[in-house]
Parts: sequence; structure tokens; C-alpha cells
Amino acid sequence: MLGRDILVVISDSGKCSFLTFCNEMHRFFPLTHIQLSAPGNSRHQVGRMLAVDSYGSFIAVSAYEGRLALFSVSLSAGSDIIDKKIFYPSEIEGDTCTARGVTSICGTIWSMCFISKYSIQPSKEHSPVLAILLNRRVSFRNELLLLEWNTRENAVHIISQYAEAGPLALNIVEVPSSYGFALLFRVGDVLLMDLRDAHNPSCVYRISLNFSPYQVEVQENVIDTTRMFDGDEEGIFSVAASALLELSDINKDDDPMNIDGNSINFKYSSNYVCSWSWEPGNENSPRMIFSADTGEIFLIEILSDPDGPKINLSECLYKCLPCKTILWVEGGFLAALIEMGDGMILKLEEGMLLYRSPIQNIAPILDMSVVDCHDEKHDQMFACCGMAPEGSLRIIRSGISVEKLLKTAHIYQGITGSWTVKMKVMDSYHSFLVLSFVEESRVLSVGVSFSDVTDAAGFQPDVCTLACGIVGDGLLVQIHQNAVRLCLPTTVAHPEGIPLSSPICTSWCPDNMSISLGAVGQNLILVATSSPCFLFVLGVRLLSAFQYEIYPMQHVRLQNELSCISIPQKCFEQKPLSSHFNSSDSGLMASLPVGVDLGNTFVVGTHKPSVEVLSFVHDKGLKVLAIGAISLTNTMGTTISGCVPQDVRLVLVDRLYILSGLRNGMLLRFEWPFASAMSSLDSPTQKAYIGSSLMNSLPSSNSYPNYAVPTICGPNISAKMKDCAPVNLQLIAIRRIGITPVFLVPLSDSLDADIIALSDRPWLLQTARHSLSYTSISFQPSTHATPVCSVECPKGILFVAENSLHLVEMVHTKRLNVQKFHLGGTPRKVLYHTESRLLLVMRTELSSESYSSDICFVDPLSGSVVSSFKLDPGETGKCMELVRVGNELVLVVGTSLSTGPAVMASGEAESTRGRLIVLCLDHLQVSDSGSIAVSSKAGSSSQQTSPFREIIGYSAEQLSGSSICSSPDDNSCDGVKLEETEAWHLRSAYSTIWPGMVLAVCPYLDHYFLASAGNAFYVCGFPNDNSQRVRRLAVGRTRFMIMTLTAHFTRIAVGDCRDGILFYSYHEEAKKLEQLYCDPVQRLVADCMLMDVDTAVVSDRKGGIAVLSCSNHLEDNASPECNLSLSCSYYMGEIAMSIRKASALTRWLQLLITLSCITLT
Repeated sequence: MLGRDILVVISDSGKCSFLTFCNEMHRFFPLTHIQLSAPGNSRHQVGRMLAVDSYGSFIAVSAYEGRLALFSVSLSAGSDIIDKKIFYPSEIEGDTCTARGVTSICGTIWSMCFISKYSIQPSKEHSPVLAILLNRRVSFRNELLLLEWNTRENAVHIISQYAEAGPLALNIVEVPSSYGFALLFRVGDVLLMDLRDAHNPSCVYRISLNFSPYQVEVQENVIDTTRMFDGDEEGIFSVAASALLELSDINKDDDPMNIDGNSINFKYSSNYVCSWSWEPGNENSPRMIFSADTGEIFLIEILSDPDGPKINLSECLYKCLPCKTILWVEGGFLAALIEMGDGMILKLEEGMLLYRSPIQNIAPILDMSVVDCHDEKHDQMFACCGMAPEGSLRIIRSGISVEKLLKTAHIYQGITGSWTVKMKVMDSYHSFLVLSFVEESRVLSVGVSFSDVTDAAGFQPDVCTLACGIVGDGLLVQIHQNAVRLCLPTTVAHPEGIPLSSPICTSWCPDNMSISLGAVGQNLILVATSSPCFLFVLGVRLLSAFQYEIYPMQHVRLQNELSCISIPQKCFEQKPLSSHFNSSDSGLMASLPVGVDLGNTFVVGTHKPSVEVLSFVHDKGLKVLAIGAISLTNTMGTTISGCVPQDVRLVLVDRLYILSGLRNGMLLRFEWPFASAMSSLDSPTQKAYIGSSLMNSLPSSNSYPNYAVPTICGPNISAKMKDCAPVNLQLIAIRRIGITPVFLVPLSDSLDADIIALSDRPWLLQTARHSLSYTSISFQPSTHATPVCSVECPKGILFVAENSLHLVEMVHTKRLNVQKFHLGGTPRKVLYHTESRLLLVMRTELSSESYSSDICFVDPLSGSVVSSFKLDPGETGKCMELVRVGNELVLVVGTSLSTGPAVMASGEAESTRGRLIVLCLDHLQVSDSGSIAVSSKAGSSSQQTSPFREIIGYSAEQLSGSSICSSPDDNSCDGVKLEETEAWHLRSAYSTIWPGMVLAVCPYLDHYFLASAGNAFYVCGFPNDNSQRVRRLAVGRTRFMIMTLTAHFTRIAVGDCRDGILFYSYHEEAKKLEQLYCDPVQRLVADCMLMDVDTAVVSDRKGGIAVLSCSNHLEDNASPECNLSLSCSYYMGEIAMSIRKASALTRWLQLLITLSCITLT
């Protein structure tokens, strides 16, 4: 309309909304709203289905049954969007169902579309034709009706009817640019309809959809032709009409009155089309891509032929789950959306559909757990998403957005490292990007375009670069396996290069040894070798114009091989309120430990494993300042292997500390003891000397044959060395951020710069925060990263991912990042177990022949199932909660032993059976001999085995039993695997069968728990803190089926499927339950959360959210039924299946409710 694209939206609010999109603000804005009916989903109120003609001139909106509305869109500027409108039948004509002939639209409207008759945009006097697919009562097939709106007389007439014996018709779709043709989708075939003469519709071509000779098992809501007729006061509805009302709903398991029923697999011999999309811009030979109920995607083309139009059906182009919606956009791309799983972006190339990227879909969220794992006010959500077979566990975190600036082609395979290098020390921008491959190195210039200047920079191109950097102005250093190379780039590589035709290079190499790693700093080069293990300190000196020499200043033999080296570049960012470090800065000096000079200090990681802080002074040589030994144990006291540092960084923010990323995915923070900053290094109160990896050091000499140096071991160090023994660093915090080695990438050269930690995914470490605080970066997993600072992109980051280079920039906006782990089946419940740092997940609808439901331990970092407790065949898990028994935690599980629904249509409980199970959380350890040791206090929350309890004021850290570590056979192995010496298992301690499905359990007052079965709920306890015995102490009953139980201190909130929320209290002495308050309205409760003893937040299965509260003054209320008062309510139109309270409630509550919705389409 008027050159603008307008989005027309209908909803259960009863409104038809016209929206336009604002590109600048990236959001939709409403133009106008038309009230069609009262809010809700009544069968006879228009607002269910929408159709727009190909020119956008007419709009049709239908009800479920027997009623529709037509609108004419204004074509002139300045007028209202809607020019004319008509409702059919009109209020005067009344209910069309009183008539039985073709002159009525009495019945269920399945589908509708406009039929274009002209190739030009119609005028106001044009009479549009609307095709509707109608199912009449007492009819086993659908009929096609053509209606005409006479805009001059403002009247709607049914002008023709088409009904052919055959399969059930599902949808009618207009063929674009055909002016009178439409496709009629039926079960098993597709008909091409000629509707150019609207008074005489006919079928001109038919294709079969029975492309599979075998029967297809479908888990979607398909038509059940074996269902018996249902009667009501208006007559008998046909099977087809009943099926229609299910086709647009999601799985019957989530029907409000059938939430606990089992899904049924229908076998249907014929296929049908469930979604489709036309190719945009193709007016000559219209092409459509559609998805069948089998998940196969096909292409059909409408061809012109002298004998009449024909349809050409392709072979299967792609196979996935059945698509709910398909959108074909320009460029051959398709968006395929799946209702209960992730969608995908596909591209049509050379007659085939190729997968390009996923479209994440987290609905439905059936349960969630909000956890602040390290008590840092940084919540993350673990959510059960999707349904079988696409069930998954999603981890939802608050993250940092990135703006994608540039992406290269997938041509960068085998990158082993990436660095950005300046031309001069004080430059503000980077000049070179160095990329290292397995057997190659390339140097690219940083600018608008990244051009290759490897030859002009002087780097050796046929080697793998281990490290590089700038040792002085215009002096670039490349370290590879065989040598250290000093390069003076030419003006071709950089405008400030040397004015020669080729770069000047000089090299240094160790005798008969290979370099394993290195680092470059200002006026300092460090390289390490292995077999034998040496550390070389190298310098650079000027011989003549453009002639430099690399010379060794000192070398030391190492007791343990080095794994990483880091040299600080400069102290602080150049910010208005900060300055560079100088010796007169007394404030900074006070924050540095005694003996530490940032100008000559560097950090190494060793295979001991340990991190060590060293200094080098020309006239004094190397000196070990501090040592941080890495000896981590799990909850069973077993030493964790694979703790070799992969990367290490020195950080100075308020205090000096060390960050180290390990090869097993852990991140550590070390600090100097507080006393070391107040006293000299030779204090007599110094702790016992741990022992450095340095065995001996010698000053540089012109020759050092075979490096024959005396070995000085740690225990035999002299008394003089003991007097100046290094400080023992304190391990302050531990985080496990992945299962792959952790690389640390500072965003600038300063010591106070934030750091990107690369493991399974990228994280942003905020160095100014105490302990370890990190935030998810909204980017895909990356192998390497480096900051890029240029005039065009001053705060860029270059990621290496999927064999491409991605230039991005972090922006000052927050977003939610979602990580997906495929679990199989349908995950129903999730809990976080603090001691093991594992998740407990209840799964249903598993494909195993021996069981269909289980409870499993899941590692939240890798998504792997650590162990599983399988329920009996035919048993379905319904609920679970962690409950304390003495000093232990047990898992109380409620199940169903019956098939079919749990609730009658009246809201009363069906006659079913369920089981209450108590599971112990056993921490097992497998000894070297193969025997299993069981922890004496399974599930205990104590941290007696934690080696880091109460370290200078920080909370204790404890590693889970599923810590990801290197191979136990090789402590320096680069691979990662699960620790095999321990595991967590679920063991059945108690079970009993109850009359009714156990749908809800809840801990109560630290030593009780609540459980419901049918319309009864019980207060249960463990006599003598024995988890093998459960006693029912009191019982309470409601009128209808109990759906939820929750408690806060002494208050109990019970939610049933008709009476809503009921407040109870339990009298321990009398062992009786007393009802205190009841819901003021009828409510089918979906979930409930008690904010405090007086306030409840409740969601219902009609899409509403309400906050109910009560008064503590019961005597002031004379009514025998004390009603809760409604504080506020909100209608979302979606079912909030789970509500959780997080640490920052005012910021999270709305989010946690919204993300837990099942969208009803």
C-alpha cells in the first residue's frame, strides 16, 4: 500500500493490527487496530485465520466456524487504511448454521485464499473472489466454496461449490501470477484447480503424494479417521471437523485438560503437505517448495503446455522433521521452521537444498532451573526445551553482543595461531596481522583490506610461527621451531619501514635443539626448548645502520618443561584518569608486592604443573619471585590430572594477580599473600619453599658446549637461596569454563585490560572484578582470537571459526546467549546439584525398547550424560525435587504407572496409579584395582574435601566429580576426557505405589516434603533421618486434580485444575493440614511460585499470569472462605509452564516467565 510493506496480524485479543517496520529502530510500529470481536477464542468470533490478496487490496478474516469478515484496503494517501468492511453473515442474517444448502458457510473453515482475476491492481469497484475450504457437519469430506464480495452493493454471495469424492482436502492455495488457478492440497494428492470461471470450478491436473511405498509413522497431530462421533446439543460433528481443531494445536500432551496423556503414533498410508512457500519474483513458471508430513521437502513447478497447465514434482531435495512453516526468500534461501525443534536456513543450489545454518527455537520450555553457580549475582538458566525426538538442554546466559563487521570465505584451514603487531611501541593502531598455519605463516597488513605483505615484512613463510611481536620500534620478531628471526620490514609492508627493496633479517638458533615456545616483549625475547629443557633470555643490539644482532643474555636449565610464557607489554590503558607507571607513583607501588618491578617481570607455566613469576635484570640475571603450585583434587580427594597451564597472564587492577587457563578447561586465579606486600622477601615468617622449575642459571658466554651445567635440585638448595626463597602464591578461585584448553587473549597490551577466554566458547573476563567473573560473548566457538585496533575499527576482535576470519566489535548492549545440548527424548524437569556441579534431568519419550523415561546426571559444560537411573517399562516420570534427609540430599521422584490422561474433562482425577521413589545421590570412586568406593555421605553439601576453603575471604571452590581432565597416563597430554576415577550415580532407596499419578513434589521446612496424587497431597517425613523409610504424616484434599505444590517457610500453596490456588498451613504437633485461603476465581493452574508467605505468582493454562496475596489478620474476615486478593494480572496468550525466582527478582521475573512459554499457534 502506497509503496510500503505492511504486516497484518490477528490475535486472540480480538484485534486485527496493521504494523510497519522501522529499519532505523529495528522494530515494528502499529499503524492502526481494528476490533473484530471480544478477546478470546470463541468458535464463532472472527480472528482465527487470515488471507490477503496478491495486491494487498483485500483482507479476509475468518472464525473457526460459520463466520468471516472482508476488508477493502484504501489506495489513496491520507485516508484510513480500511476503506470498506463487511461481516458475513451479517448480524441481521443471524447464524448461517440454520441453513443447510450451499448458500451458507455453516461448518468449520479449514483454509481460504483470494483468487486473482486480473494482471493489474483491482479498483475499488472490483468484486474480489474468496475461496474457502469448508467442512460441514455430518460430512466426511471438505468442499470448496467460492464467495464473491460485490463492493458496490456491499453484499457477499456464494457463487459456486466444488466437492469431489476422494481424500480429505486440507488447504487451498492460490498460484501466483496465474490469475485464476489454485492448488488444492489433499491427503495423498495435490489438485490444480481452474477457477478462472468462478461459477464453474474444475480440476485440470492431479499429482500423487504417495512417494513412499511404506507406511510412515508420524508423531504430529494428523487426522484420526477411526474416532467415533461425538454428539452435542447442536448435532453431530464429523471426524474431519474434530480433527481440524487439533491440526493448529501443538502435541496433545500439552492440551490443558490432557497434559499428562501419552502421545499416540498414528500410522497413515498417505502423505500430505504441511507447509509451503512460493518462489519470490518468478512470474513465468511459478515454483513452490513444500514439506510433507514425513519431513521430506519437494519442489513443484507449474508449467504451461498446449494441452493445459501441468505440475512437475521433483525428487526429495532435503529430509528433516516436518516443517511447520517455510519461507522462500530472494537469493534461493529458505527458512524452514520446526514446531518442536530448531529450524534451519537452506539454500537451493543446482537442484538440491543445502544446509546453511540453524534457527534456534527454545520452545516449548517445560521446566527450568535458575542458578548462581559461584554466588556472584550472575544467574544462568538451565532449561528443558523441545520435545522428542528434538529434546534438548539449553543453557541461557546474559551475554555481550557483537557487531559482525567482516567475514572471509572458508579458506583458512589449519590455523595454529593469530597475532596483531604494531610497527612502533607507542603506536595507537596495529599494523600487521600474523596468521600461523601448520606449515606456513602469513603476514597481512591491517587496514580497510587485509593484504598479504609476508615477503615485505621479512617473516619466513614456510614455517609454523610459535610467537611473534615487536622488540623495539620497527623491529619485528618471529619465533618458529628452528630459530628466532628479527625482521626490519620495508616501506611496502608499512610506510615507516626501511627504504630498501627487501627486508633485512637476522636469526638466532639454539644448538641441536628445537624451540617449543616463546614470547616477545620490549627489549626482551624468551624462548624455551624441550629435550633438553632450557629457557633462553635473548636481547637485541644495534651493530650498524639497519644491522642488528640477536644475542643470548642468559640461559637456564629447567627441571620441568615450560608450557606457556607471557611478558607484560605495558601497565595501563591510556585513559584520562590514569597514567603510565613510573617509579614516583606511590599509589601503584603500594599495590605491588615487594620485589616486583613490572618492567622486568614475566610469567611462565610449567608441566610440574605450576605458574611462576620471574624477573630478569641485566646485571643480576633471572630470579624466581613467586610460585603457584597447581594441585587440584575432586570431591573424593583424588588429584585431578591435566592441570598443565595452557596460557597465563599477569593482571594489575587494584592488586597484582595471575590468571591461568589450563588444558583441561579450567581457569585459575592466583594472588600474592597479603603479608608479602607488607614485608620483604627474606622475611623469617615466609612459608616453606615449594621449589622452582629453574635448576640452574649461567650468564651468557660465547660458547656453552653441550649445555653441561650442574644440576641443583629443589631439596638441595643452599641456605642463601632459602633466604631469598620465592613467595608461595595463593590459589584464590577456580572455574571450569569448558572441556578444551583455555587460551587468554587480552583486549589490549595493558595489564588492566579485560581478557577473552577461549575454550568451548568465548568468554569475556572482567579483570576489575574480584574472584573470577566472566560473561558469555555472543559468538560461535572459536579456536583463536586477537584484538584488532585500526582507524576504521578501533575496538575490533578477529575470531577464527569454521575456517574463516570474523572481524567483530563488542557493543554496549546485553543479550541472551543460548547453548544447546541434544539429550534425546523430551526433557521434563531439571535441577542443579550444587556439590557435584551437575544437572539432574528427567527425560520422557525415550526411544529405548526397555524403558521410556529416566533421570540422569548431565555435565552442564559438555552436555554428556554421566549416569542414568532408568524407570520401569511403561513408567513415566512426572516430577522430582531435591530433599534434605539429615546431612544428605536425596531425590524424590513422582511417576505415572498408567497410560492415558490423568484428568477428566470435569477436572476430577482419573483412576490411575503412580509411584513415589526416593533416590540417593551416591558419589562413587573407582580404584585402580577396579573396586568401587562409595562416599559415606552421598549428596552431602559439606565441603570438607575442598582444598580452597576460606582463602582470604573468598568463598570455597569445589570441583565436580565430572571434571574434564587430560589423560591420567600422561599428565602433559593435550587431550581432554572425563575423570575415570569417580562418578555420581542414582540409587533407589525407597519406592511405593500410590493411588493416582504423582504429579507434584516439594521440599518443606528442611526435613519434610510434600507430594500429591490425584486430588490429595501429603506431608511426608523420613523417620530417624532414614532415607529408606517414608512416613505420611498428614493429608489434605481438594475438589479437583492437584497440578502444583510449592512452599515458603510454613506456607503451602496448592494449585489444582479448577479451583486455582489454595493456601494451607501444617500444624506439626497435631499433624494436621488447615486450609487458610482460596482462589477468588476458577483457574487451571500451570505453575505457581510463592514470593513470600503471603504472595503467590501463578500462571494458568489459558495464558494468564496473576499475583495473589492475602492478609495475616484472619479474624478480620468473617467469611468462612477467606479469598486471596488479586494484586495484578497479565494476559500473555501463552502458557507459562514454569516460574522461578532468581536472585535479582525485579530484573528477572518477567524474563523467567516469558521464556517458559509454549506458543500456541
